[in-house]
Amino acid sequence: MALNNTYDARLVQQETAVGAGVQILLLALLGTAIGMGPAGWLTGLAFAVATWAVLSRALHRTRVRSFGPANRVTLGRATLVGGVTALVADSFESSPPVTVFVGLTAVALILDGVDGKVARATGTSTPLGARFDMEVDAFLILVLSVYVSMQEGPWVLLIGGMRYAFVAAARVYPWLNAPLPPSMARKTVAAMQGVCLLLSASGYLPAAASFAVTALALASLTWSFGRDVHYLHRTSRIREAEVEEMLELATERETVAS
Repeated sequence: MALNNTYDARLVQQETAVGAGVQILLLALLGTAIGMGPAGWLTGLAFAVATWAVLSRALHRTRVRSFGPANRVTLGRATLVGGVTALVADSFESSPPVTVFVGLTAVALILDGVDGKVARATGTSTPLGARFDMEVDAFLILVLSVYVSMQEGPWVLLIGGMRYAFVAAARVYPWLNAPLPPSMARKTVAAMQGVCLLLSASGYLPAAASFAVTALALASLTWSFGRDVHYLHRTSRIREAEVEEMLELATERETVAS
């Protein structure tokens, strides 16, 4: 049994290593095609190493027997996000070609709807896969918001930082960690963020339209997070009231029994 576990773990680690290798290959292609500078290279390599390290540790902790087809799609999407991240870092020194930037980002956004379908079709849905998918989505939105903020202003960073602020707040207020009911509105708003930011980042829209699209993304995201926080807070208050009521009943029963 130990031999099988070691073999499975080795296979899984090999897949994450291949993903890091593909990431470096993409950086090499970008470097050759657009002459990417040191900032882009260093950022892209840091992303590849960090993704490999974090994912390898998560896979080791969960001890999955195989990486799975859906995770392969997400890893491919993460590779594209690494390329976008490198281009954004390089943009502080020189503007990346619009077609390359838009192309990588668009494919990454399109693949966002593929990995979930693959997981359901193959019966390989896992909490790790869902978390991996969510983290890749969140980081892409953060990177795009950084890029757009150079054109529209620092307020755009609220779009990319909102999810991370929510996670940080959950460490202080544990009731934010409670599960949320499925919501099509939440999924729609989340999908809107990448599309709106890409439209704004592409430069294809007039300045006023670009501002309006980005503002719409921020407004819808604020509404979505606000609704979820309100739901979680209300639910936590109801649970607290139920616990208090149970304690009072238990105290009354003890009093009667004595």
